[in-house]
Amino acid sequence: MASGSSEGSAEESSQPSDEAPTRARARRRWRRALAWVFGSLGVLLLLAVGALVVWSQVGVMAAEAGPLEDVQTNPQVRFTETSTAVILEPAGGPGEVGLVYIPGAKVEAAAYAPTMADVVAEDGVTVVITKPWLNLAFFDLRPLSAFTDLVPGIDQWIVGGHSLGGVRACQLAGDADALALFASYCAGDISGSDLPVISIAGSEDGLSTPEKIADARPLLPEEAVMTEIAGANHAAFGAYGPQAGDNEASITLPEMRAEIAGLLAPFVAALPR
Repeated sequence: MASGSSEGSAEESSQPSDEAPTRARARRRWRRALAWVFGSLGVLLLLAVGALVVWSQVGVMAAEAGPLEDVQTNPQVRFTETSTAVILEPAGGPGEVGLVYIPGAKVEAAAYAPTMADVVAEDGVTVVITKPWLNLAFFDLRPLSAFTDLVPGIDQWIVGGHSLGGVRACQLAGDADALALFASYCAGDISGSDLPVISIAGSEDGLSTPEKIADARPLLPEEAVMTEIAGANHAAFGAYGPQAGDNEASITLPEMRAEIAGLLAPFVAALPR
C-alpha cells in the first residue's frame, strides 16, 4: 500500500514538469510570431518612407532660368537665397509688411520669385518664399516664426501660398495678420475669424478651378476679398513651365506679375495698422 501510494504521488508530481516546457515553447512561438510581425511592419514603414522621399525629389518643377535671372538682376529687388527660403526685399529696405509665401507641391521656391517681383518692387512688400520639407508643405511642421524671423523689424506679416501651399497657409493663419490665397482654398473653417483674407483665382485654372474655390468660399470670413485673374491658369502663378492637368493660359508672365501686384496693393494698404 505504501509503495503504491508513493508511486502515485511521484506520477502526480511529474505532471507540472511536463506542462512547463509546453508553456515555455508556446511563449517562444508567440514571441517569434510577434517579432516577425513587428519586424515586417518596420520594414514596410521604412520602404514607405523611402518611397516618399524618392517621390518628393523626382519631378520637382524648377524655376525657369530666364525669368529668375531677371529678378536676380532687378535693381529694385534684393534677392537672397538661404537653406530655408528665398527672400525678396525692396532695394530700399524691408518695409513694414511681409508675406510668407508657401509653394505648391513639388514646385521650387525660386519659381515664385518672378511672379512676386512687382509685389516687392511696387508694393514695397518683403516676400519670404519657403522651402518646404520634402518639397511638400503638408510635411513641413515649422511654425510661421521660422520664416518671419529671417527678416526682423517687419510690423505685419501676411501668410499665403499657391495651391497646396495655400492650404498649409490656412493652417498657419492664426499666427499671421492676414491670409493670401493664390489659386488655392482652405481645407479648414476659418469663417469665424476676423482675419483679412484675399483669394486670387485664375479663370483658366484646371487644378484649383474657380468652381472649387467658389465651393470653399463659406470656409473663409464673410469679408474675404475674392478675385479672379482673366486668362491665368494654375501654373501662371509661378514661373516653372506647364503643369499636368492644367489648362492653357492666355496671359503673359509680365501681365500676371502686374495683375498680382495690382490686386495685393489695396489689400496691403487696407491692413489695420
